[in-house]
Amino acid sequence: MTPAQLHQLDRELSEYLDSMTVGMGRTERRRALGGYVTGLLLDGERKSIEPMAARLAHSPDQTEALRQRLQQCVSGAAWDDTRVRCRLTQKLERELPALEALLIDDTGFPKKGVHSVGVARQYSGTLGRTDNCQVAVSLHMAGEKGSGCIGMRLYLPEEWTTDRRRMRAAGVPQEVHFERKWELALELLDEARGWGVREKLVLADFGYGSCRDFREALRNRGLHFLVGVQGNTNVWPPGAGPQLPHRVPHQMGRPRTRYVDESGHRPVLIEQLARNLPRSAFHVVRWRQGSRGMQSSRFAAMRVQTAEHHVWREPPGEEVWLLVEWPRGEAGPTKYHLSSLPKDTPLKELVRLSKLRWRVERDYQELKGEVGLDHFEGRSWRGFHHHATLCMVAHGFLALHRALFPPEPGTLGAAPGAAAAPTPAASPHWPLPSVPAPGQRSRASESSVTHVTG
Repeated sequence: MTPAQLHQLDRELSEYLDSMTVGMGRTERRRALGGYVTGLLLDGERKSIEPMAARLAHSPDQTEALRQRLQQCVSGAAWDDTRVRCRLTQKLERELPALEALLIDDTGFPKKGVHSVGVARQYSGTLGRTDNCQVAVSLHMAGEKGSGCIGMRLYLPEEWTTDRRRMRAAGVPQEVHFERKWELALELLDEARGWGVREKLVLADFGYGSCRDFREALRNRGLHFLVGVQGNTNVWPPGAGPQLPHRVPHQMGRPRTRYVDESGHRPVLIEQLARNLPRSAFHVVRWRQGSRGMQSSRFAAMRVQTAEHHVWREPPGEEVWLLVEWPRGEAGPTKYHLSSLPKDTPLKELVRLSKLRWRVERDYQELKGEVGLDHFEGRSWRGFHHHATLCMVAHGFLALHRALFPPEPGTLGAAPGAAAAPTPAASPHWPLPSVPAPGQRSRASESSVTHVTG
């Protein structure tokens, strides 16, 4: 956003930031938090601390003082980012319209060196390869009209969690231990539900959906899921009725304990099952008007039971939907989903909900492209999570404004190339005051909290 655009939203942003930072310590800290979020919202190629301070400073001689305050705010001060995320979550839950899903994903941050917390050579779906990077698991609330990130937790590989000296150097709390990404995701879900988030469908890609323990943990929490899976997942095909084999009286040897189907069905790979479906099983479904027109593809859906670890005598999973996408012109199916939604759920609704995951991709684009989520240059655990939390707050403001106040011609959302509405002249009132001269008492705690530029 430009200063002129923020000026149009001065009152709304001030009230929003007050609601996020109330009770977060002295006025100076609250002003610093508000200033940091304002810096994230302002236009600029980099959203790291030094260039943000330069944009926020009223005059060049204030830049270094502002840099120090922002640095202390995000990396030094021990404010509780959990409280801020709780407030953000509750506000989005109340005010974002038509929320219907909780989205789980992870994103990567390429890094050089070995000192930034959590950095390692690891696979990142964002980069599409194994590289030196950090990876963070995130939780989002979403509906067709808007979405927002409400949780983010840094993933620590085992090479980090087994090196306590390295953990201490990065400021990682002692209670933090190795957890898989799906376990971090469950913790974020439990945290959000503890803050009052109502039950919603959980969406995730195959990195989470292919884990049976993850799916079962969701069902044990009373949550429905619609998750991606890989084509090499085993399922019992439609019509199968797997049961434990009947014990034959006087049979010699150890009784059989692997589940069988009396009609002769055997577990089959999802990809094989999908390829053997008749052409009539696939239907063209349109789900959303996109930038390139109405989006559509071919889908088939059927009821199956999962058969993971069948050869290890694991019981079959509950009956679920298998949703297969096979776009016209492709040599084979491209995507597979499993869903615990009721058996009377229409195919079109399964498709629409599965495609709602585009919201998390848009959130990442905005969090990184607009508010600088991936621009943080610190190395510590506290700094990373404080920065991520304030990026969520900045993005939440954008999400709420866009959902509740769709742009009109000549306003904040004017079409590219359109003339901007004139902004009333005003003396700039920056979120952070200049540092007083030596011996001069600061009056920051006596001043009203002003969050945005003029």
